[in-house]
Amino acid sequence: MTDKKTPVSQKKTLGFYSADPSQHTLLEDSQGLLTGALVSGLGFYFLNRVGLLTGGTAGVAFLVHYAFHISFGLLFFIVNLPFYYLSFRRLGLAFSAKTFLAIGLVSVITEIEGRFLVIDYLHPFWGALMGGLLLGYGLLALYRHRASLGGVGILAIYIQERFGIQAGLIQLAFDTGVMAAAFLVLQPDVVAWSILGAAILNLFLAVNHRSDRYIVVR
Repeated sequence: MTDKKTPVSQKKTLGFYSADPSQHTLLEDSQGLLTGALVSGLGFYFLNRVGLLTGGTAGVAFLVHYAFHISFGLLFFIVNLPFYYLSFRRLGLAFSAKTFLAIGLVSVITEIEGRFLVIDYLHPFWGALMGGLLLGYGLLALYRHRASLGGVGILAIYIQERFGIQAGLIQLAFDTGVMAAAFLVLQPDVVAWSILGAAILNLFLAVNHRSDRYIVVR
């Protein structure tokens, strides 16, 4: 039996499950990254199905995708490459490796998802709502396993953990710039629905992801 007086940080893992709520086993991290990537990929599918976009590096990838009809999955992976140096320097090897894996998984999932899921009709409002919420849930899962979907998320998490500014609010500021650029590529009504989806995503993260409730970076 485990001594009740033993600090949680000193308790051993119980099989594949960590007795310390602030730590994760390899199995816990693996399922967190996989499910986070799957849910995030589904969020991207909803947005792409109605021609919407979101903020961050994903928004940049969507803009190039819509403008030049280049694979979104490939663009999403490439756009995030410059941020890995910042991730490694500021957030460590473990966080960077998990983030690289998560982005790779999402890139692959978005490429093959159309073979398994086809939606005949989707209203832009529902696409924005569900896309934003699904991305929020996916990112929350990744954040809680010390990973992200790269880009601004890496910078946002670092600033939140070091300076106490909420990651969702930081990303919201960058998203404003992405949405402004979207007017050069998309119709105003499409940009409006995209702004709604991005707002839902960032407000969800602002409410549910707080450093005083769950530590992402140590």
